Amino acid sequence: MKFSLKYIFVILLLAFGLPVLAQPDKQDKVEALKVSFITQKVNLTTQEAQSFWPVYNEYTDKIKFARRNFRRAYNDVPDFKTDAEAESYLNAELKLKQTELDLHKEYFEKFKKIIGAKKTGLLRKAEEEFKKEIIKTIKGNSGD
Repeated sequence: MKFSLKYIFVILLLAFGLPVLAQPDKQDKVEALKVSFITQKVNLTTQEAQSFWPVYNEYTDKIKFARRNFRRAYNDVPDFKTDAEAESYLNAELKLKQTELDLHKEYFEKFKKIIGAKKTGLLRKAEEEFKKEIIKTIKGNSGD
């Protein structure tokens, strides 16, 4: 199953093409691929999936919100003119990392209550595998 799942994922991703990754309106298709990929890798039952995905979506929305706020505050800063500006940036980055860690702790506990510790561990592995597959696909299509 691992062999065929990987090829199905790559074929679907290639079928959508790189424009899917670049266009915000097409990101829903990538999210659908992610849901399918994680559901299969973690082997979620229908009942587990119904309880899990709303909580997972809430979790990822909170992570995205924290990262977006950080980027909005610091993306337009090309260079630090003073040590104080650099300190502010570093402190904000640490605050972001702490927020992410707190969210991971909070939601991993919620996930374990819904799908158990083993599947929560598989979830983390599946998220990383999905990112690697996306990166491999992008690199493969960029002509590198």
